[in-house]
Amino acid sequence: MRAALLAIWQADSGFPNGSFAFSYGVEAIADLRGKLSPRSLADLIESVLRLRWATFDRVLMVRAFRAGDELVHLAELDRLCEAMSLLEPHRLGSRRNGGSFVAAHARLGDPLALRLRDAIAAGECLGHLPVMQGAVWRALQFDRQAAEIASGYITASGMIAAAVRLGAIGALQAQAALQSVLPIIEGLVAHGGDDAEPSSCVPFIDIAAARHMRADLRLFAN
Repeated sequence: MRAALLAIWQADSGFPNGSFAFSYGVEAIADLRGKLSPRSLADLIESVLRLRWATFDRVLMVRAFRAGDELVHLAELDRLCEAMSLLEPHRLGSRRNGGSFVAAHARLGDPLALRLRDAIAAGECLGHLPVMQGAVWRALQFDRQAAEIASGYITASGMIAAAVRLGAIGALQAQAALQSVLPIIEGLVAHGGDDAEPSSCVPFIDIAAARHMRADLRLFAN
Protein backbone atom coordinates (compact mmCIF):
# COMPACT_ATOMS: atom_id res chain seq x y z
CA MET A 1 0.00 0.00 0.00
CA ARG A 2 2.87 2.38 0.75
CA ALA A 3 4.08 2.21 -2.85
CA ALA A 4 0.61 3.19 -4.07
CA LEU A 5 0.49 6.12 -1.66
CA LEU A 6 3.93 7.27 -2.79
CA ALA A 7 2.78 7.14 -6.42
CA ILE A 8 -0.31 9.22 -5.60
CA TRP A 9 1.88 11.75 -3.79
CA GLN A 10 4.27 12.16 -6.72
CA ALA A 11 1.49 12.24 -9.32
CA ASP A 12 -0.34 14.99 -7.43
CA SER A 13 -0.37 18.17 -9.51
CA GLY A 14 0.37 20.10 -6.32
CA PHE A 15 3.84 18.58 -5.98
CA PRO A 16 6.38 21.32 -6.85
CA ASN A 17 8.27 19.57 -9.62
CA GLY A 18 8.43 22.38 -12.19
CA SER A 19 6.06 20.79 -14.71
CA PHE A 20 3.61 23.71 -14.48
CA ALA A 21 5.56 25.54 -17.20
CA PHE A 22 5.52 22.68 -19.72
CA SER A 23 2.73 21.70 -22.10
CA TYR A 24 4.20 18.46 -23.53
CA GLY A 25 3.58 19.89 -27.02
CA VAL A 26 -0.08 20.67 -26.38
CA GLU A 27 0.35 24.45 -26.79
CA ALA A 28 1.73 24.16 -30.31
CA ILE A 29 -0.90 21.60 -31.29
CA ALA A 30 -3.69 23.77 -29.88
CA ASP A 31 -2.34 26.63 -32.02
CA LEU A 32 -2.65 24.39 -35.08
CA ARG A 33 -5.98 22.75 -34.30
CA GLY A 34 -7.80 25.24 -32.09
CA LYS A 35 -10.32 23.68 -29.73
CA LEU A 36 -9.83 20.06 -28.70
CA SER A 37 -12.64 17.59 -28.08
CA PRO A 38 -12.34 14.96 -25.35
CA ARG A 39 -11.77 12.36 -28.09
CA SER A 40 -9.10 14.33 -29.94
CA LEU A 41 -7.27 15.15 -26.71
CA ALA A 42 -7.45 11.52 -25.60
CA ASP A 43 -6.10 10.43 -29.01
CA LEU A 44 -3.22 12.87 -28.67
CA ILE A 45 -2.37 11.64 -25.18
CA GLU A 46 -2.60 8.03 -26.32
CA SER A 47 -0.13 8.73 -29.13
CA VAL A 48 2.33 10.31 -26.70
CA LEU A 49 1.90 7.49 -24.19
CA ARG A 50 2.37 4.70 -26.73
CA LEU A 51 4.98 6.20 -29.03
CA ARG A 52 7.00 8.42 -26.69
CA TRP A 53 6.42 7.71 -23.03
CA ALA A 54 6.26 3.89 -23.11
CA THR A 55 9.19 3.50 -25.49
CA PHE A 56 11.45 6.34 -24.34
CA ASP A 57 10.70 8.06 -21.02
CA ARG A 58 9.51 4.87 -19.32
CA VAL A 59 12.50 2.89 -20.56
CA LEU A 60 14.99 5.47 -19.27
CA MET A 61 13.12 5.82 -16.00
CA VAL A 62 13.18 2.04 -15.44
CA ARG A 63 16.91 1.88 -16.23
CA ALA A 64 17.56 4.68 -13.75
CA PHE A 65 15.38 2.89 -11.21
CA ARG A 66 17.61 -0.15 -11.59
CA ALA A 67 20.75 1.97 -11.31
CA GLY A 68 19.62 3.39 -7.99
CA ASP A 69 22.31 5.61 -6.48
CA GLU A 70 25.07 4.73 -8.98
CA LEU A 71 25.82 8.24 -10.22
CA VAL A 72 28.15 7.07 -12.99
CA HIS A 73 25.39 4.95 -14.51
CA LEU A 74 22.83 7.72 -14.04
CA ALA A 75 25.15 10.16 -15.83
CA GLU A 76 25.39 7.72 -18.76
CA LEU A 77 21.60 7.53 -18.97
CA ASP A 78 21.43 11.32 -18.82
CA ARG A 79 23.79 11.59 -21.79
CA LEU A 80 21.77 9.00 -23.71
CA CYS A 81 18.57 10.98 -23.10
CA GLU A 82 20.34 14.15 -24.25
CA ALA A 83 21.64 12.52 -27.43
CA MET A 84 18.24 11.07 -28.35
CA SER A 85 16.33 14.31 -27.73
CA LEU A 86 16.94 15.98 -31.08
CA LEU A 87 14.75 19.05 -30.58
CA GLU A 88 15.84 21.79 -28.22
CA PRO A 89 12.42 22.15 -26.50
CA HIS A 90 12.47 18.46 -25.59
CA ARG A 91 16.03 18.62 -24.27
CA LEU A 92 15.64 21.81 -22.28
CA GLY A 93 12.19 20.88 -21.02
CA SER A 94 13.37 17.53 -19.74
CA ARG A 95 16.41 19.07 -18.04
CA ARG A 96 14.43 21.90 -16.46
CA ASN A 97 11.74 19.56 -15.22
CA GLY A 98 14.33 17.11 -13.92
CA GLY A 99 16.26 19.85 -12.16
CA SER A 100 13.10 21.17 -10.50
CA PHE A 101 12.10 17.64 -9.51
CA VAL A 102 15.49 17.00 -7.89
CA ALA A 103 15.51 20.41 -6.21
CA ALA A 104 12.11 19.76 -4.64
CA HIS A 105 13.23 16.42 -3.22
CA ALA A 106 16.53 17.93 -2.07
CA ARG A 107 14.62 20.58 -0.14
CA LEU A 108 12.61 17.74 1.42
CA GLY A 109 15.91 16.28 2.63
CA ASP A 110 16.30 13.20 0.43
CA PRO A 111 20.02 12.24 0.50
CA LEU A 112 20.16 11.00 -3.10
CA ALA A 113 18.37 14.10 -4.37
CA LEU A 114 20.98 16.21 -2.59
CA ARG A 115 23.77 14.28 -4.34
CA LEU A 116 22.01 14.57 -7.69
CA ARG A 117 21.51 18.31 -7.24
CA ASP A 118 25.23 18.71 -6.59
CA ALA A 119 26.08 16.48 -9.56
CA ILE A 120 23.90 18.59 -11.86
CA ALA A 121 25.47 21.80 -10.55
CA ALA A 122 28.93 20.33 -11.17
CA GLY A 123 28.03 19.23 -14.70
CA GLU A 124 28.44 15.55 -13.87
CA CYS A 125 24.75 14.87 -14.57
CA LEU A 126 22.41 16.72 -16.92
CA GLY A 127 19.27 16.16 -14.87
CA HIS A 128 16.84 14.76 -17.45
CA LEU A 129 13.44 14.12 -15.89
CA PRO A 130 12.97 10.36 -16.50
CA VAL A 131 16.46 9.61 -15.19
CA MET A 132 15.97 11.73 -12.08
CA GLN A 133 12.54 10.21 -11.45
CA GLY A 134 13.81 6.66 -11.61
CA ALA A 135 16.71 7.30 -9.26
CA VAL A 136 14.82 9.34 -6.67
CA TRP A 137 11.76 7.10 -6.64
CA ARG A 138 13.96 4.07 -6.04
CA ALA A 139 15.52 5.93 -3.09
CA LEU A 140 12.02 6.71 -1.78
CA GLN A 141 11.26 2.96 -1.79
CA PHE A 142 8.80 2.93 -4.66
CA ASP A 143 8.35 -0.43 -6.28
CA ARG A 144 8.93 -0.45 -10.03
CA GLN A 145 5.26 -0.73 -10.97
CA ALA A 146 4.32 2.25 -8.82
CA ALA A 147 7.12 4.27 -10.42
CA GLU A 148 5.88 3.43 -13.92
CA ILE A 149 2.28 4.26 -13.02
CA ALA A 150 3.30 7.60 -11.50
CA SER A 151 5.41 8.47 -14.54
CA GLY A 152 2.66 7.61 -17.02
CA TYR A 153 -0.01 9.44 -15.07
CA ILE A 154 2.16 12.55 -14.70
CA THR A 155 2.61 12.63 -18.48
CA ALA A 156 -1.12 12.28 -19.18
CA SER A 157 -2.29 14.66 -16.46
CA GLY A 158 0.32 17.23 -17.49
CA MET A 159 -1.12 17.29 -21.01
CA ILE A 160 -4.63 17.59 -19.58
CA ALA A 161 -3.65 20.51 -17.36
CA ALA A 162 -1.95 22.29 -20.26
CA ALA A 163 -4.99 21.93 -22.52
CA VAL A 164 -7.26 23.39 -19.83
CA ARG A 165 -4.93 26.30 -19.07
CA LEU A 166 -4.73 27.11 -22.78
CA GLY A 167 -8.52 27.18 -23.04
CA ALA A 168 -8.43 24.41 -25.66
CA ILE A 169 -10.93 22.31 -23.68
CA GLY A 170 -13.16 22.62 -20.64
CA ALA A 171 -12.09 21.18 -17.30
CA LEU A 172 -14.79 18.50 -17.15
CA GLN A 173 -14.26 17.46 -20.78
CA ALA A 174 -10.55 17.20 -20.05
CA GLN A 175 -11.23 14.86 -17.15
CA ALA A 176 -13.25 12.64 -19.47
CA ALA A 177 -10.21 12.44 -21.74
CA LEU A 178 -7.96 11.63 -18.80
CA GLN A 179 -10.28 8.91 -17.56
CA SER A 180 -10.33 7.30 -20.99
CA VAL A 181 -6.53 6.93 -21.14
CA LEU A 182 -6.08 5.36 -17.70
CA PRO A 183 -6.53 1.80 -19.08
CA ILE A 184 -3.85 2.59 -21.66
CA ILE A 185 -1.36 3.48 -18.93
CA GLU A 186 -2.33 0.31 -17.08
CA GLY A 187 -1.77 -1.83 -20.17
CA LEU A 188 1.54 -0.23 -21.08
CA VAL A 189 2.85 -0.74 -17.56
CA ALA A 190 1.64 -4.35 -17.47
CA HIS A 191 3.22 -5.28 -20.80
CA GLY A 192 6.25 -2.99 -20.90
CA GLY A 193 9.48 -4.75 -21.77
CA ASP A 194 12.33 -4.81 -19.28
CA ASP A 195 15.20 -4.55 -21.72
CA ALA A 196 13.82 -2.50 -24.60
CA GLU A 197 16.05 0.06 -26.26
CA PRO A 198 14.69 3.61 -25.95
CA SER A 199 12.95 4.97 -29.03
CA SER A 200 10.50 7.73 -29.90
CA CYS A 201 8.26 8.19 -32.95
CA VAL A 202 5.90 11.15 -32.60
CA PRO A 203 6.58 13.23 -35.73
CA PHE A 204 3.47 15.38 -35.33
CA ILE A 205 4.56 16.35 -31.81
CA ASP A 206 8.10 17.00 -33.03
CA ILE A 207 6.89 19.26 -35.85
CA ALA A 208 4.64 21.13 -33.42
CA ALA A 209 7.56 21.54 -31.00
CA ALA A 210 9.75 22.93 -33.79
CA ARG A 211 7.05 25.48 -34.66
CA HIS A 212 6.67 26.33 -30.98
CA MET A 213 10.35 27.30 -30.80
CA ARG A 214 9.69 30.18 -33.22
CA ALA A 215 6.42 31.40 -31.74
CA ASP A 216 6.34 35.09 -30.81
CA LEU A 217 4.10 34.54 -27.79
CA ARG A 218 4.17 31.40 -25.64
CA LEU A 219 2.52 30.50 -22.37
CA PHE A 220 4.61 27.34 -21.90
CA ALA A 221 8.32 26.69 -22.25
CA ASN A 222 7.75 23.65 -24.48
